[in-house]
Amino acid sequence: MQAGLGSFYSWSVFREPLSSLYGANITEVNVAFFLASLVFAIAAFGGGLLMRRVGPRVVGVAGGVLYGLGVFLSSFAGESLLVLYLTYGLVVGVGLGLGYIAPIAALPGWFPDRPGLAYGMAVCGFGAGSAINVPVATALISSTGDPLRAFGVLGLAYTVLIGGAASLVRNPPEEPERRRPAKGDSVKAAVAPLAWDFRGALRTWQWYALWAIFFLNVSAGLAILSDAKAIAASLGGASATLASAFVVMVAVADSTGRLFWPALSDRVGQGTVFLAMFLLQAVAFTLLPLLGAGSFAVFCALSFVALSCYGGGYGTMPAFVNAYYGSGDVGTIYASIITASGLAGFGVPLLLALSADATGSYGPALYATGLLMLVGAAIPLAMRPPD
Repeated sequence: MQAGLGSFYSWSVFREPLSSLYGANITEVNVAFFLASLVFAIAAFGGGLLMRRVGPRVVGVAGGVLYGLGVFLSSFAGESLLVLYLTYGLVVGVGLGLGYIAPIAALPGWFPDRPGLAYGMAVCGFGAGSAINVPVATALISSTGDPLRAFGVLGLAYTVLIGGAASLVRNPPEEPERRRPAKGDSVKAAVAPLAWDFRGALRTWQWYALWAIFFLNVSAGLAILSDAKAIAASLGGASATLASAFVVMVAVADSTGRLFWPALSDRVGQGTVFLAMFLLQAVAFTLLPLLGAGSFAVFCALSFVALSCYGGGYGTMPAFVNAYYGSGDVGTIYASIITASGLAGFGVPLLLALSADATGSYGPALYATGLLMLVGAAIPLAMRPPD
């Protein structure tokens, strides 16, 4: 499921051909991506509420079908950007949100002792999906000469892949017996209160702090993901072939972060992990326009660090929610925090697109992002579990 849904992050492969097709600038084309990110967050929250009644399987299958249908319908956009906004921005966004949240809600019941590792193993597929989809989508666009035709083929494949995988997702028949933590074993979920529901979580300041952490982390990563291929060519000096390879590397970094950081959070705590990620992102984004412009290898290394932190945020935040509020209503509470990722698309990524259109340079927006990450590091420093 996550591998199929992760194809969403290969958007930058389509951005330049779509700009040529519509004669539109970066911002105008990327509205479809930003809109899908916003709708994704809203749909994930709705899916979290819906799973209370119908379970993760129904929600997941519906998400897979809608995601594939949205991509397929995008092939009929023709010369209308508005139709692309409605199909890729709206329908794909709904399917993405429903499909993404279904396994996230089911996992803590299956793996209560190591929720971070369980989440990480699942959502690393999201980054892997992008790595797989980039060469496939590039080949389809090249062979058909039309990005819209590529949407048609891929949409049918996603429907079968994601919908079929989602049919296997279910809640455990009963909650497995918790392992008793060994002395010194920092299993956060084992000591988390289990009585929190969504309304109770909203009455704690920690929910709003978690929302802010997620917003900042996602917004920074989306800045690169939204136009990765063009950034590699413009800032890193990459050729067309290297720029496509960079998009694959970005997906690998995303996948690595989604597995490494949440697994580490089971040992050192989620707050410590987010603090480390914010500081690393602050350094990476500040150095990208300074050192990355002179060396493609350095550019890739700094981008790898930044994107591993982005993926790590998605893998670690469910475990953070589980540690603070318990697994009883984790699907709904985490889904409500995902709304931050929807608004994040209109944060740094929009600033980056506007900066590139206005000045022809990504540098000013990258410096601003580095400063924002440094300021954001204060939030996890202040975090503590709710009373």
